[in-house]
Amino acid sequence: MDPSATVKPADLTRSLLARSRQGALATLMPQSGDPYCSLVAVASLPDGMPILLISRLAVHTKNILNDPRVSLMLDERAPGDPLEGARIMLAGTAEEAKDDTERLKRRYLAAHPSAEDFAGFRDFSFFRIRPSGVHLVAGFGRIVDLAPRDFLTDLAGAEALLEAEPDIVAHMNADHTDTMNLYAVKLLGATEGAWRCTGCDPQGLDLQDDRRTLRLDFPDRIVTPGALRQALKALADRARAGV
Repeated sequence: MDPSATVKPADLTRSLLARSRQGALATLMPQSGDPYCSLVAVASLPDGMPILLISRLAVHTKNILNDPRVSLMLDERAPGDPLEGARIMLAGTAEEAKDDTERLKRRYLAAHPSAEDFAGFRDFSFFRIRPSGVHLVAGFGRIVDLAPRDFLTDLAGAEALLEAEPDIVAHMNADHTDTMNLYAVKLLGATEGAWRCTGCDPQGLDLQDDRRTLRLDFPDRIVTPGALRQALKALADRARAGV
């Protein structure tokens, strides 16, 4: 059964934003205004906003610096007919990160560890895409347009959780790899692997094993590290019990 058939559009969009590691970026060529499409590696901020690490030597970066309007296509990368899987076209504006650069760098490198080799190059910069909307295709006859307020994760009141995120991720990867494997296999239906945590936010935990990515949604919204510990313990107990 296609899981996208039973998932709410906003939840599916949030999951795709958190899980996607590559996408098709469309920018506008100067003067002619012709569309230019390129393959880019992506990660996301805790609210779901996409992150890019791109070089000023690249055509798409030059296009963005001239006109920041972009669209980004993300899909499930599921086996079989690609047109049967869920995908989104996110429209918005790309802006070079002038603040919160450490968070962008940490979140991006957690998703793409190999980028550490060139993240410090002078011609590379982190960009965030501020969405203006999403066009979701979740299967035959399931096409929905969503506004940012519908799919971006609400971070209000979650300052303590966001501040603690680096320590939470480090702790999970150092001491709880067995538990993350348990989440992946028992709760999310994946096969065993070297699952690690790449991030968390009020609505879920992000897991990754090489190119495989998963999203563990929380039953309730989490805004503090203490509440997160309780929720993760309850999910681990549920996984062990096979419920």
